[in-house]
Amino acid sequence: MEYSIKAAAEKCQLSPNTLRYYEKEGLLPHVKRSQSGIRRYTEQDLEWLGLICCLKNTGMSIRQIRDFVDLSLQGPDTLKDRCDILRAHKQEVEAHIAELNRYLQKVNAKIAFFNQQFEAYQKA
Repeated sequence: MEYSIKAAAEKCQLSPNTLRYYEKEGLLPHVKRSQSGIRRYTEQDLEWLGLICCLKNTGMSIRQIRDFVDLSLQGPDTLKDRCDILRAHKQEVEAHIAELNRYLQKVNAKIAFFNQQFEAYQKA
């Protein structure tokens, strides 16, 4: 099945401009075009978009994603390098989650403190 840029954007919850930008940046190197030049996205393109969005939304830069895509285009000889990139990214994401959890604990402690203060205020 093939999708127009509008349909692909809707499926991925992105704008058509974002898809054009990703293609311009080399993140979607295999997007086909019709004879009239209209982009036609395949299921495989949507799968790549899902990975791109995952990596971007977890803090990987466009440049790093492009490097990953470039390695992918080189074939199976780069599998170890791609795994290394993803492992390093996973560690960064886990560190960020740990940091956010520490912040969340502080927020929860403040909520408990202010709730206690509020309850004491209401009793007074």
